[in-house]
Formats: sequence, C-alpha cells, structure tokens
Amino acid sequence: MQVSIACTDHNLKRGNGDHSKQSATSPNVVNQARAKFRTVAIIARSFGSFTPRHHISLKESTGKHTGMKYRNLGKSGLRVSCLGLEQLMTIAYESGVNLFDTAEVYAGGKRSSLVITTKLYWGGNLSFQFQSFQSTTTTTTTTTTIIMISLSGLKGSLQRMQLEYVDVVFANRPDTNTPMEEIVRAMTYVINQGMSMYWGTSRWTAMEIMEAYSVARQFNLIPPVCEQAEYHLFQREKVEVQLPELYHKIGVGAMTWSPLACGIITGKYENGIPESSRASMKSYQWLKEKIVSEDGRKQQAKLKELSHITEKLGCTLSQLAVAWCLRNEGVSSVLLGTSNPEQLTENLGAIQVLPKMTSHVVSDIDHILGNRPYSKKDYRS
Repeated sequence: MQVSIACTDHNLKRGNGDHSKQSATSPNVVNQARAKFRTVAIIARSFGSFTPRHHISLKESTGKHTGMKYRNLGKSGLRVSCLGLEQLMTIAYESGVNLFDTAEVYAGGKRSSLVITTKLYWGGNLSFQFQSFQSTTTTTTTTTTIIMISLSGLKGSLQRMQLEYVDVVFANRPDTNTPMEEIVRAMTYVINQGMSMYWGTSRWTAMEIMEAYSVARQFNLIPPVCEQAEYHLFQREKVEVQLPELYHKIGVGAMTWSPLACGIITGKYENGIPESSRASMKSYQWLKEKIVSEDGRKQQAKLKELSHITEKLGCTLSQLAVAWCLRNEGVSSVLLGTSNPEQLTENLGAIQVLPKMTSHVVSDIDHILGNRPYSKKDYRS
C-alpha cells in the first residue's frame, strides 16, 4: 500500500492556530461530525458533485504563514497543497505541504486537518489475489470476490495507520481481466461502507477513466474524482492534452508524480552516472540504460540549455522543473520524491519560483524542449 496525506487549507489553519479547542472536543462529538460529513458526502455524490461551503470557489488559495498554494482535487471538495511528498513529513507539514505519498506513516495527531489517501494495486497484486480467490471458491460472484479483496487490502492499510477511514482510495493500474462495472461497484461499496470518502485512478488511460465514469452514471454508482499521472518536462501528452478534457467533461482532476523524472532532471547525470546515484543501483538498470541512450543524451543537452533560464530566475534546475509542473492550473498537486531534508528544502523552493513562471519564460522553455503537445484548441486556432 502507498499512502498520500493531504489537508484542507481551512483545516490546516485551524489545526495550527486553535489547539485548545481541538483538545477540548470530545471523541463522541468528533465521531458524530465524521459520520455526518460522510453521510452528506455520499448523498452529494449522487448528484454528481460535492463542494463544502468553505470551498465554494475552485480557485487557488495561498497559506498566509507558509506561502503554500492550495487547489481543489479536480471538482471535488478536497483542498490539497500544490506540492505533495513521499517522505520527510514533519519538515513538509511545517512548510505548508499537505500531500504525502508514503506508507504506514500516520498514527494519530493532526488527523482532523489532513486528507489521507491510499492506493490499491489493482492491476498487480489484487489481480493475482482475484485469480487465486476464484480458484478456491465457486460460491461467490465475481463482483463479490473483488469487493472482498478490496476490503481486505483497505482494511489492512487502515489498521496499519490506525485509522477508521481514508479520504481517497486510488485504484492503481486497471485490471484488463476484470469488467469495469465490477471495479466501479467495488470502489462504490468501499465508499458506502464508510472506509473512504472518494476514489480515484492511477496510471489509467483517459479512455478507461471515461469508461468508469460512464459505468458509474449508468448504474447510479460513484465515479472517480482524480487521476495520478506521470508529468515532467519530457512527459507531457497525458496531463496537458487528455486530462484537461476529462476535467471539463466529468470533473476528474490531476495529481502528478515524478516531476524530476527519477532524478534525470536534477542535472546530476550530465557527466555520466555518479556512484551514489539511483541509476548506479542494480535494481535501476533500466534507468541507467535510459540515461545513456541517445534520447537520454539529448535530454541532458536540453537541460543544459535551460541553465540560462535558471540563472535568470535565480533558482536550481530542480526548482524550475517543479515550478514548471505547478504552472499548469489543471494540476491539483505535484508529488515530490526526496531522500533527505536538503532535497526537500530545495524542492519546496519551487513555490517561490512559481510567480516567476510568466508566459515568456514558459515559451522559452517550450522552445528549448521542442516537445509541446498540441491540443484540439491549438488546432482550431
């Protein structure tokens, strides 16, 4: 299981500045509020949208003390920081970050100010479990089998995190052997059981997401609210062309990962493979081959050309790359992968670079990269 942690801008401020009132709230009151909120959310989803009254506007907002930007997760009511994290939670949270992509890290504390999400590896481990379960029983339907597997995986995640529910559960990779209706029914069942508030997809194609939405509408089920997709300077098509159409048509948002392309965009591979780098590890042979390939060398040459832009903006290449991802208003949050506090601090600096990402700067970057995808809007103009 992978886990993402996020918080609403409203609750983050309350959690930082009103500890006395939180501690005075009894567990019964908190549980009643949770139950009421969960019930309202489920009812609201049946009408196709859910927006708490504190989040009437879907526009970006800024944390007063941290400068962190907050955006809605698609057209749902979840308000998340535009930067997420896979590790080093404490430094990030104090800097205003509210989206953490990691595992088994949360066991209490500021739960009321966080939105916690988890992933189910549908196309991998769950697919294997499904086949194994089917071979040992003939008394349950396919849908029941999938629901039981989903519940088992999610319950295990909740127990490890010592939580009663998560706010979003992601189906990671679609299972081509399972009908879409059964996947959507399973995710709807998980939500109706109070184990999650929403569900989203990860590494799904636009067509698969649209199919899930159509199935949900046809059978009065709950559709996904967000897709997790890879997005960086050299990977643009899906997030810049396909997902914006889904957002406008059905309200599915984008949460992106790998803004530095597994470290390729940091510039550390400009002169080869450092011994202490990820690409030097045996398990990352595929990354090494990608870097030393002809396309990899071309990418490093383009990154070197970006140096005059980083000098002009007074930032590092990593900060420019993350800010470039954030300049896309269709992206709700960018997940960061850092291995030490220094990298985290550097990446958080992208927030200060974001206001400098003018149309002229973006145009210069596009000119150097030469890979800007064209949407239907571009062709019409």
